[in-house]
Amino acid sequence: MTESTKTLLSVTFDRKRLHEEIVTVIQQRILAGELPPGERLPAERELADLMHVNRATVREALRKLESLELVEIRHGDGVYVKDYLESGNLELIRSLIYLRDVPNIDVFDNILELRRLMVPEMAAGAAVKRTGSQVAALEALIADTSLSMREKDIALHHLIARASHNILYVITLNFFYRLSGEVLDLYFNNRDTVEKTARFHNDICSAIKDKKPVKAKKIMIDILVYAEARIREALSRF
Repeated sequence: MTESTKTLLSVTFDRKRLHEEIVTVIQQRILAGELPPGERLPAERELADLMHVNRATVREALRKLESLELVEIRHGDGVYVKDYLESGNLELIRSLIYLRDVPNIDVFDNILELRRLMVPEMAAGAAVKRTGSQVAALEALIADTSLSMREKDIALHHLIARASHNILYVITLNFFYRLSGEVLDLYFNNRDTVEKTARFHNDICSAIKDKKPVKAKKIMIDILVYAEARIREALSRF
């Protein structure tokens, strides 16, 4: 443990939800490389003094950091920073994107690349496995005039994910939308995008209804390529 580590961790917090704030600070220091893998954190009592909190709060924060695979608690030895590239999980992605309170374009681009690989396969799977009631749900959604295009598009993708009968698609899609709410607002604030999305909804629904997986996959790829270009434009305005 170095003096610079102590300086990095000498912080004063708002008294509300203290352990979460401690988790956020240490997590950001780790993800930014300021606390490198193998670094030993100050002892629990010293951390509590540095952060002006009690030891129980520090202990709770360290347990959360351990569950995120960011630190290793070696009983009788100390708390050590882990290499998040080897041990990290999806919970870290949002923190990586907004590490400096503005979107990290490179990380968000990685998310878009992952989505481009996954979502077309999801659409193809839905075209093969969808049920009659799921097709009816898609058609009812498209006909619904009470929703904004943003709300309708999110709901449509969720219906397609469910129609694929692959729970990982459903959960990963939930994760993506939690990350991209603000960007989606910018994306749908455009008349051309709204009109193109409406056509996409009709086309993808028809392909899934007709059980044409290759066509469904191509339709999804085309809209994703368009969406990525618009999203990058939106991100460039941050």
